[in-house]
Amino acid sequence: MTDIVSVNPARPLLEIARMPASSTQEVDEAARRGAEAQRDWARLPASERGRALMAFADRLSSDAESLASLICDEVGKPIGEARAEVVRSVDILRYYAGLAMLPDGETLPSSTARGWLLSRRYPVGVIGMITPWNFPLAIPTWKAAPALAYGNAVLLKPASSAIGVARRFAAAAQEILPDGILHMLTGERDVAEAIIDHASVSAVSFTGSTVVGRSVAARAGARGVAVQCEMGGQNPSVVLRDADMEQAASTIATAITGYAGQKCTATSRVIVEDPLGDAFVDLLADRLKALKVGDPALPGTEVGPLIDAVARQSVLAAVASSSGRTITGGTAVDGLEGFYVTPTLVDVSSSRDVLIEQEVFGPVAAVVRARSREEALGLANYGTYGLVASVFTSDLEAAMTFCDELQVGMVKINAPTSGADFHAPFGGSRASALGPHEQGLAAREFFTQRRTLTLA
Repeated sequence: MTDIVSVNPARPLLEIARMPASSTQEVDEAARRGAEAQRDWARLPASERGRALMAFADRLSSDAESLASLICDEVGKPIGEARAEVVRSVDILRYYAGLAMLPDGETLPSSTARGWLLSRRYPVGVIGMITPWNFPLAIPTWKAAPALAYGNAVLLKPASSAIGVARRFAAAAQEILPDGILHMLTGERDVAEAIIDHASVSAVSFTGSTVVGRSVAARAGARGVAVQCEMGGQNPSVVLRDADMEQAASTIATAITGYAGQKCTATSRVIVEDPLGDAFVDLLADRLKALKVGDPALPGTEVGPLIDAVARQSVLAAVASSSGRTITGGTAVDGLEGFYVTPTLVDVSSSRDVLIEQEVFGPVAAVVRARSREEALGLANYGTYGLVASVFTSDLEAAMTFCDELQVGMVKINAPTSGADFHAPFGGSRASALGPHEQGLAAREFFTQRRTLTLA
């Protein structure tokens, strides 16, 4: 049986976790056990499910520093960001523990004099969850928490680069939850396909690349299974002529490089309206040069390594193939053991440049000039992705116009593209998403199904 192994991206010779890949038989057993356990879990009062989630949150919170260190070691996330991810995950569990008690239906006027007509929400069943490595604790949590709160069982297949964090998450869940409600399965494409194809799996939630997400959606759709896919982004930050340049430059620099740009919400394009042009680009370049690149375990580190050698080579190849002028960065970092790339800014004139059309997933952004507000809006809407956009302006009318006209799932004014509030709907449009949004109250649309009840 093949082992799945994760290593430290800052010290690639250091093994973090090793687990055997799950077999098809293990997927089958987990799905069947999940289906059996789910029926009893769904019958519990919502208050009991909520208390279980609260206990799960307390369990993670009690192990917060150890979990943050594991996130830092396994996926190379700077320790400050890793700690914030643990806090966010705990908060998500507590949030959905409360939402479990929301009204689960409504009454409607009946067509008969004494009859009742009701619409009520019920759990979907067993949910297959395929999660990435870049938020190894938060993404499994924001999928599993609402699924569990509303009475479902979970089959979790984490990315192979993050099996150590996922194992800790699953172990904590299994300490608290009834037997069989949450299963962790390890492996690659064959394991994911076995989960999607299993007759006991009623819905699939995926986060990852657009190419893989479309494949997941097609496979799930072929047997009529509900699917939710959160996929890539090529996110613009638009700096209008009346923006606060200092604030915009500092904010955008961190949105480009936070977790080395390995976020679907990272800023990939910076669109600058004339006459700011060169002055703003120089300011942003200075901010990027000042960022501290290094060991993610050290408190002062702002930019850590990429996840592996393949990722670093892909980022460097994208920069090398750009037709633009590299203003700063674009190289591997000398003297560090891991997979580091310097924060990079490239001045691009063609909308067909690779840095404009593809998601690079590294600490890299392309700068594009716009002659007017209208041209800036057109450039921001260019391409196939539609996850998130930021607009920097002091003009309320301009802010409202961009809120209305940007073809994305999330718009931020004078704020970074990166980051999201877990109690608000999260998701994109166009090539960035398929199916209902995640998080907040929106999660209930995917993890429950409506049933209309008539009492004559």
